[in-house]
Amino acid sequence: MTLKGIWNKDYNHRKHQGKEDAGPKARCLAGGLLLAAALALQLLARNVSWFGEWYGVHIYPILVQVFGGFFGLFPFSVVELGMYVFAAGSLGYGGFWIWRGIRRNFSQALRQIGSGAFLLLGVLAFLYTINCGINYYRTPFSAYLDLELEGFSQEELEQLCKFLKGQLEAAAREVMEEQGSLEPDEALCQALPGQAREDMKKLAERYPQLAAAYPRPKPVAVSRILSVQSLSGVYSPFTIEANYNRDMTPYNIPHTACHELSHLTGFMREEEANFIGYLACTDSNASYSRYSGYAAGFIYGNNALFGQNPQLAAELHAALLPEIQEDFRKNNEFWAQYEGKISEASTKLNDTYLKANSQAEGVKSYGRMVDLMLAYYRKSFPENP
Repeated sequence: MTLKGIWNKDYNHRKHQGKEDAGPKARCLAGGLLLAAALALQLLARNVSWFGEWYGVHIYPILVQVFGGFFGLFPFSVVELGMYVFAAGSLGYGGFWIWRGIRRNFSQALRQIGSGAFLLLGVLAFLYTINCGINYYRTPFSAYLDLELEGFSQEELEQLCKFLKGQLEAAAREVMEEQGSLEPDEALCQALPGQAREDMKKLAERYPQLAAAYPRPKPVAVSRILSVQSLSGVYSPFTIEANYNRDMTPYNIPHTACHELSHLTGFMREEEANFIGYLACTDSNASYSRYSGYAAGFIYGNNALFGQNPQLAAELHAALLPEIQEDFRKNNEFWAQYEGKISEASTKLNDTYLKANSQAEGVKSYGRMVDLMLAYYRKSFPENP
């Protein structure tokens, strides 16, 4: 081989090596910029009082319309499919570079894997921040309702639970007249996601802050993934989708779907999402949605009452229509089969997540829905004690 041939071979190798080295540097730079942008936005939201509200009102709705509208075109949960593709792709990508590293240059393979992971971290952190994280710092929905969220008496809680029981039974009777039973038929089950969307649009007519380009809520195909984590639904900040657990007892679906859709209006606090879901369902034109909303309200309210007046709480539950009690029994049995270490770990992780986003009470904040219902009941029926 001539000297020129050797030089050309070495030059081409170094040129190719330079291109391979440039890739990890570019990915690390892009990942770093995305992480810096996410951090800067988080700091703004947490430290500048007006920023969260301004963002939730002027910027986030555009993202919902663009990204939520695009991913809403797909009839399946894009984030669920993406999770499976991501898992397979990560294994393939990592396996390829490990194999190549064993054959050629292991340190280079580690740079490729590490830089790819760092870029992905930056992308996810940035998407989470702009589609979710900032919204934790916007004005609470309850502030628009002019509600007095303190000073509740036990008597008020008792009156609320009796009211919820009456409304729940009225809705249940209407469902049974229409369906023949409380068990929804296949046609009704298929209509529930679309009805949730319509219920949220209707509620937005009363509260313009809830106006949004609502996509259709989607069932998670492999809902066991949610069940083992004790999750009835999940909002995806990466695709701006509202997803729900299709395996759970059906009466949970309308309220859960509205709960998740409420996050697409920029209201991320869990107790408020529960309350918005309650308002949307109980104001629905569909009897099964009203049944779902009042069922959620009664369960939250009666659980709170049990801590103050166990006897009355037990009496109210025992006096429910047998069909409602059977629905509640099925629901308890469904979730009981998934109790275990995974469920406990998921609850702890959710608690940590909520506290990290300035919900100091963590998972206990879900219980604050009772305060919102009490305040709303007090305002709606001032003549009651």
